[in-house]
Amino acid sequence: MPRSSATKREPRLRRGAFAALMVVGIAAGSAILFAPTGHGASAAGDRCGVPEDMVALDRPLPHVAARIAAGSTLTIVTLGSSSTSGTGASRPGNTYPGRLAALYADRIPGLKVRVVNRGVAGEEAPSMAARLDRDVLAEKPDLVIWQVGTNGVLRGDDATGLGEVVRAGIAKLKAAGVDVMIMNPQYAPAMLQHKRYRNTLHVLDAIAYAEDVPLFPRFAIMRHWAEDGRMSLNVMLTKDRLHMTDVSYDCLARQVAASIDGLAGHQPVEAGEAGATEG
Repeated sequence: MPRSSATKREPRLRRGAFAALMVVGIAAGSAILFAPTGHGASAAGDRCGVPEDMVALDRPLPHVAARIAAGSTLTIVTLGSSSTSGTGASRPGNTYPGRLAALYADRIPGLKVRVVNRGVAGEEAPSMAARLDRDVLAEKPDLVIWQVGTNGVLRGDDATGLGEVVRAGIAKLKAAGVDVMIMNPQYAPAMLQHKRYRNTLHVLDAIAYAEDVPLFPRFAIMRHWAEDGRMSLNVMLTKDRLHMTDVSYDCLARQVAASIDGLAGHQPVEAGEAGATEG
């Protein structure tokens, strides 16, 4: 049967809607990039601390909430590149997925949490998307935390291509009944010297808005730690001025856990002093 004119227009309308949301994403990204970060915004003495609204994300995680309510096993798969696999960490337990698993060991009574690290150093979004079936969906996750965008910035890639790949990946994960959280790039001198990092932040903001998934604002959080005097760059980053350390991975995991708790309808636990030591 011939396609109706409404059906023919649908892809064009979707592209138009995404373009409009890109404008929204640019505005939101600018607010994150240039918002003030003062000492009064978080608890004194907590080097992991950030303003509450920075981790109080506004998109739901319905499958995670259901698992927590049922008191069964919650499976989290962390997908990403070197800052997920853990370059810069002194051992696997000090990566952010390793610390996230430790934090959830007995965080919620009756809930078992399994964190599977599927980070591969040096990968970009197309390679990550290509292994969704094998490395991610095969684990039957309830939540995928997709850290993406850094390597594309470092290699000068066009952020528009990133957007299409990530949107398709999110659609695939959602169709399989999986919650998705996007994690944007790190705040680091090696990133800031590439002008296109702003484009990547804006595109990821727009994708999260369009696909109704939470975006974990790692860039803004790490910038807050540096500018608020909570962590110097020498403590937060390795000598390459790009990869994170045991200390910052631990703090990252604490804030990810607080975001998950909030989105799943549970009272976030205060992010206390980092327990790991710098490697």
